[in-house]
Amino acid sequence: MGNALRFLFVKCSKTTTATGDSDSLEPPYRPTVSGVSAFAHDLFNFEITSQVPEGLSQHVVSSRKAQANWYGKLLQAWREAKPPPKTPEMVAMLVIETLNRHQKADVEGLLEFYGLPNPSINVGIYPRMRTRLPEPVLFEMHTLPVDGNTVPDGDGINVYVSTVDPRESSIVPRDVLIAADQRSKARAKKNYDKADELRQKIIESGYQVINLQNEQILARKYRIRLRGIDAPENSMPYGEEAKQELINLVHGKCLRVLVYGEDRYGRCVADVYCDGIFVQEVMLKKGLAWHYAAYDQRIELATWEREARAKRIGLWASSNPEKPWEWRKDRREATWLFYMTAVGSVQHKIT
Repeated sequence: MGNALRFLFVKCSKTTTATGDSDSLEPPYRPTVSGVSAFAHDLFNFEITSQVPEGLSQHVVSSRKAQANWYGKLLQAWREAKPPPKTPEMVAMLVIETLNRHQKADVEGLLEFYGLPNPSINVGIYPRMRTRLPEPVLFEMHTLPVDGNTVPDGDGINVYVSTVDPRESSIVPRDVLIAADQRSKARAKKNYDKADELRQKIIESGYQVINLQNEQILARKYRIRLRGIDAPENSMPYGEEAKQELINLVHGKCLRVLVYGEDRYGRCVADVYCDGIFVQEVMLKKGLAWHYAAYDQRIELATWEREARAKRIGLWASSNPEKPWEWRKDRREATWLFYMTAVGSVQHKIT
């Protein structure tokens, strides 16, 4: 356990002993001196006993098994925090950022349990409650961890968004909710054939039930087209390199997605951020994508492409790399010519 957590626990213990209440160190201990100390104590206790605090269930809606899952995540997040949180506000943000894929009622209940400030009210940073977005943005999504195996190419990503998200929860079809509930009951009865049948129905509706750290999460699938760039197609030079770079960036990560519109293939055209990094910027700077100026005139995209060209990195190692939109056009025309030639040959034989 980190020194900061141990220090807070010891400090909490000393403070409580001074007030003559040393017996309350055992659960359900609830010190009044500091929500930070209480939180540190419970993490310390969880690391030793794997037990969550008594009384928490009165504030949250999920099971104690789910609660134990939270505390495991929170303990890991505390260890990795630099600097470690020392104020109620810092602890509140650690809780929210760590559990931002869980139900809002659970997160807010946990904050209430420790008497910590609720940023959705006091700070306005709750990840799922952003209200002001840049004017062209239609909506914002926060994805579940991305499976790199589903990345199709260097400028596309397949993602899932939990239906716990306020926007998603309001648009889930009723038949999908019913199927998810019936699947859960079928699995509980070990009727796996029925469960698989219901899962297929959910998938056909554009949703999926994802097992994430021993929790079953109903999520909606989105296909994302990275806005403003065009990567080489997989069969073009540097196509596989571009795809692999994108996989390296997003695999296992939760993404922030700002959606600007939809293309003719039904994909969301979006800016994508991964751990605060602008994905399109990385692809352009590494010479693994073109600035798609025909659809996006942002100066910074043009600048990043120009810098990569000057360094002759990635696809710019070639003096005259083929543009992917021209490559696609040539193949469409070749396909059309082949089709027309075949049709003409058939008509000639008939006559």
